[in-house]
Amino acid sequence: MAPLYERRVGPRKIDIPTTTAPWSRWDCALPGTTPGPAKNEFIRTKFDGPLPSTDEAIAFAPVHHLSRWIETRKLTSTRLTNIYLKRIEQLNPKINCIITLTRDHALAQAKQADTEIAAGHYRGPLHGIPWGAKDLLDTANIATTYGAEPFQHRVPTTDGTVTERLNEAGAVLIAKLSLGALALNDIWFGGQTMNPWLLEEGSSGSSAGPGAATAAGLVAFAIGSETGGSIVSPSMRCGVTGLRPTFGRVPRTGAMTLCWSLDKLGPMARSVEDTMLVLNAITGPDGKDVSAVPSKLAFDTAAPITGLKVGYFPAWMKEAPATDVDRAALAAVSKLGMIPVEVALPDWPYDNLDLILFAEAAAAFEEITLNHQLDQMKAQVPDAWPNTFRQSRFLSAVDFVQADRLRRMVALQMARIMNEVDLLLVPSLRDEILTITNFTGHPSLTLRAGFVEVSEARSDWAPDPAKPLPKFSPPRRVPHGVTLIGRLFDEGTIARAGLALENNFNVAQENPPGFWPPTASEPHRSSWQTAAV
Repeated sequence: MAPLYERRVGPRKIDIPTTTAPWSRWDCALPGTTPGPAKNEFIRTKFDGPLPSTDEAIAFAPVHHLSRWIETRKLTSTRLTNIYLKRIEQLNPKINCIITLTRDHALAQAKQADTEIAAGHYRGPLHGIPWGAKDLLDTANIATTYGAEPFQHRVPTTDGTVTERLNEAGAVLIAKLSLGALALNDIWFGGQTMNPWLLEEGSSGSSAGPGAATAAGLVAFAIGSETGGSIVSPSMRCGVTGLRPTFGRVPRTGAMTLCWSLDKLGPMARSVEDTMLVLNAITGPDGKDVSAVPSKLAFDTAAPITGLKVGYFPAWMKEAPATDVDRAALAAVSKLGMIPVEVALPDWPYDNLDLILFAEAAAAFEEITLNHQLDQMKAQVPDAWPNTFRQSRFLSAVDFVQADRLRRMVALQMARIMNEVDLLLVPSLRDEILTITNFTGHPSLTLRAGFVEVSEARSDWAPDPAKPLPKFSPPRRVPHGVTLIGRLFDEGTIARAGLALENNFNVAQENPPGFWPPTASEPHRSSWQTAAV
């Protein structure tokens, strides 16, 4: 063990910068395969609808409508930015989703966007659109805190790659949004971020702020991240649409590292098409992230879905966490002309893969573990990161290698299934598929499919008998989503299927009470509707 100790404390001590990735890297494409579409193609819907008469309706409009209004100068970026700034001032105290408000920065970017568009220089669908960044994505000269006490005064000097690309697209950064400290669950140094649909419960994490802010109409879209469920879970809880891209499609340069072989950055929005508009702006290698690889992105909103084979696991659809909403979504597959296909996986201990996450995360945050800065963090319960990082220093290297070998076996099983079908439809929070697809790198799209009733607040945290969760009588109505899993680098197919399902469900336009003024005829519902696919 002497060389290990010398590296940390000996005369030849060497610090390993957090930006240095391990030499070994995960490549989700198996040898001999070239996954993804053969060419780039991106065709969005056509829209020429009137600008809504109220600020609230504008705030909740999807990006693919906002962008057309800005492009045709029916709406200015400055007006839209001010609408969101006013809503943040009025409504953020309810949900606690903003870590840093970038008011002056946003207004300057909005003014620049209006000037460019007036001069005929329209950059594309995100030009002038206000967005929020999960506060692990670096923003030059704007605090990026990781939601954690040891980093709450951290101010980077450069932008992350995704920030750079959204700046180039003309998007307007309006806020840095909360995340559970160091990307776990929904408690950060400023408290807990709450679910706009049910203010008695957290918004889920770790992309807690992106989920809550998007659902509450405080931003047009947000960038979240996922390592083991951090886009899927808050998208479910807050009723938004979350796209977790294929591992390796979007560079993580300038984003906090939790796990080099698992971290993914992706969009969260209020419609399927919106997530693809954002993905199109941030995709592709940057020459810095060693895991980012060349890939194609093909998406056509008018392309047919008839005949697509949709895999599903029969047993999973009959038991929790699946609901009647999940089963209705599966029934809609046939109704829309897609073909449901039963699939199966071996009954293996997939949770064993988490050893890889724990080891990589403990390495990423070794310094604050050893110098006890972890002790500053608000959440110190057994299932919070501080305890996990401490425990992970005792993991066996042999077990790590065996878990890594199991990972390849699981990838081969997923390759077998995805050769049989075009996509999967799964209960969003089914533990096995969340774990499997994050470790194999497959893309996922989570979208609202309906509503369920809950009689108790939900939580990411282990139950605490001393602090029981609130109970509700009568039960409360909350959104519920389903998840589509795609082939590697084939986000376009799950998005096309998602568009068809979104139109069929016809529930994406409803907004959380208290964040949308109700009308007598249709409470809490905005008026946008995607063109039929």
